[in-house]
Amino acid sequence: MSALEEKVDMIFADPPYFLSTGKGTVKIGQRYIDFDKGDWDRIRSNSEKDKFNYEWLKKCQEILKDSGTIWVCGTYHNIYSVANCLQSLGFKILNMIVWQKADPPKTLTNQRFNFSAEYIIWARKCEKVNHYFNYELMEAMNNGVHMPDVWKLPAPGTWEKTCGKHPTQKPLRLLYRIILASTREGETILDPFAGSCTTGIAANLLNRKFVGIEQDEKFITLANKRRLELESKVRASQLYERMSENPEEVQVLVNHVRSTLQPLMIEKGITYMRAGESKGSILVTPGFERMGYVLLHTNGENCHLYKLKNKGSFQIWTKETLEAHGFHPEHALYYMVLHFDNSKEINFSKHPKLRQGINTYRSKIRPLSDFIGLK
Repeated sequence: MSALEEKVDMIFADPPYFLSTGKGTVKIGQRYIDFDKGDWDRIRSNSEKDKFNYEWLKKCQEILKDSGTIWVCGTYHNIYSVANCLQSLGFKILNMIVWQKADPPKTLTNQRFNFSAEYIIWARKCEKVNHYFNYELMEAMNNGVHMPDVWKLPAPGTWEKTCGKHPTQKPLRLLYRIILASTREGETILDPFAGSCTTGIAANLLNRKFVGIEQDEKFITLANKRRLELESKVRASQLYERMSENPEEVQVLVNHVRSTLQPLMIEKGITYMRAGESKGSILVTPGFERMGYVLLHTNGENCHLYKLKNKGSFQIWTKETLEAHGFHPEHALYYMVLHFDNSKEINFSKHPKLRQGINTYRSKIRPLSDFIGLK
């Protein structure tokens, strides 16, 4: 780190957890799994952990901008030492994020609860210097409410291990959220324990600069293979699309309405679709329960995005009830009605293609990231 000439805006660090005992493999069913990650992860005494963590965190402090933040991963084996060292150095801890794994492996004992989470400390360098936090985007990604400190995300998938794998590889989806939350485009991110450079891949795809430091030659080789993958625009696009996915992501109801009807819907905070025996009825599909927004458009143009008042739910109204609210439905006896907050229109930066032939006029649900996020 002392060789770096410019200070960085954010640091993501996945240091040793000090878990490896050197006892080799464990047989699970017909498979042998190696839980020993190497000398760098060997179990250490508390004093050794504290000394190691204090030294590398101090170097991070020196290279981090005064307005910068640091994210550090761990489990109970190392995270308390990291927290104590951060506070000793004068960092201000902002959050302890719980990464709840959506698909955790089975713990090899019936004497404990299953291990299904890791922890990520988020801290800023200076007590009195404000840091950057993209609160609005994080809120939008969480159905319009303050994002909590528990994140349910899957472990790395096979799609992000095509060049090989690292024993402690973090998922791109985790770095996607961290980078969006705490950096702006063009800023510089440092990873002092870069491994296979997941941080670098995510940073590159999100138009950030990256500096990675890694001591193991085989992991540097793996990281370079992953970096070369990004030279293919098709592969880079695939990785971005998968990285930005969230199995728990909020959905948007995309609803075509006539240009003469749209102003009245916005005035009333009501949108509706035919129900029952009529062409054009909405099909309730998986993900409907996560529907938190509605996008009103006319022939794919004149788009307006609002938050629904009740996530994933609707009411059934008769034609007469809609008429009592000032509407003039003509094609069915019953309608699915959704209420939205018309007091605050949501700005969105992405304008996906909505003109799709006959499908332009059919109601559908799409992920919120199709509309809100970075290009």
